[in-house]
Amino acid sequence: MKKLMFYCQHILGMGHLIRSMEIVRGLVEDFEICFINGGEVIQNYQVPNGVTVVNLPAIKTDIEFRELRPVDQSVSLEVVQETRKHLLLNQIATFQPDVLMVELFPFGRRRFSFELIPLMEAAKANGTKVVCSLRDIVVTKQDQARHEAKICRLMNQYFDQLLIHGDPSLHPLEDSFSRVEDLNCEVHYTGYVAQQPENNRLTLVDRWALSRQSPMILVSVGGGRFGHELLRGMVGAAEYLSTRIPHHIQMFAGPFIPESVFWQLKQAGRDCHNLHIHRYTPNLLAYMEQADLSVSMSGYNTTMNILTTGVNALMLPFTGNDDQEQTIRVRRLDELGVAQMLQKVDVAPERLAQRVERALNSKPQSTRFDLDGVQKTAQQVRSLAYDNHPAVAA
Repeated sequence: MKKLMFYCQHILGMGHLIRSMEIVRGLVEDFEICFINGGEVIQNYQVPNGVTVVNLPAIKTDIEFRELRPVDQSVSLEVVQETRKHLLLNQIATFQPDVLMVELFPFGRRRFSFELIPLMEAAKANGTKVVCSLRDIVVTKQDQARHEAKICRLMNQYFDQLLIHGDPSLHPLEDSFSRVEDLNCEVHYTGYVAQQPENNRLTLVDRWALSRQSPMILVSVGGGRFGHELLRGMVGAAEYLSTRIPHHIQMFAGPFIPESVFWQLKQAGRDCHNLHIHRYTPNLLAYMEQADLSVSMSGYNTTMNILTTGVNALMLPFTGNDDQEQTIRVRRLDELGVAQMLQKVDVAPERLAQRVERALNSKPQSTRFDLDGVQKTAQQVRSLAYDNHPAVAA
């Protein structure tokens, strides 16, 4: 069996980790897999059977992406970076993968060049094929021409294949990266990477929550390092809605939410009998399938859950560091009638309650986007690993 090493670095939310694990889930039957996690460990996160996980000393960032920080603040960033680099080089020398998959880099995460360039140098020296795993929308920069020139240089120097986890009929890569034709490696759209329901993994808390008979409004913000204004708005809206519609609100504040913010939410919502606040569930898709309305941010994985289930949705884009990725995604879905976009002014409790009521009385348009990203990614990586891939890139 061929060997595959998958590098994933999540620094703010957990969307990159979730998408990467879904991809790995589709590869595990064909590869012996070593998964490198460079971000903070999520407690109770369910890893696919047969995957070995190596957790590097974790690095995160502030909400404005200004600086990298070690999760363990007793160690300096410089020491953590040097430790990680040596761990990665030792791991690739020991594991000797046939394929190295790197998530996002060089389209993002270039501040991790200190470890990724040596890792890819070692991979190329050993004849390892290198694959870039990329979401549908690339974050743009102020000096976009220089940014794209660096991407092209690194892609053409190190990578054998670029896999774009999106559907070009919704978001072609050219909308956020103009130099696709300048890449010398294979370039393939895989379709979107969507999670699959696994009801056998539901916890007792999940089963109890999903057994409730009243209509469900599901509220989620991914990892929980941002989106607090939406959570506060929904806590305030809960009291307003309690006398107007029969329902219950199931809120997941995220595994990385600061302790102080989480307990402020619990305190503010203590008298709202229609509101249930938890940190995290690994089974959000099961809630999405049952919900009458989803109120969320507009990250990649939440969007996939919405497209998979067809649930009615209100979505607030993250705009920190002038990041336009989520805005681009939800604006397009709003134009197509698939979801409704929230603005910052909409998170005021009474206004948000009104948006919720209107959304519950509407019906989203059905869609037929390509959601077979897991299977098609596995097909392309298998093809590359066994040297029977087509000579002309798709």
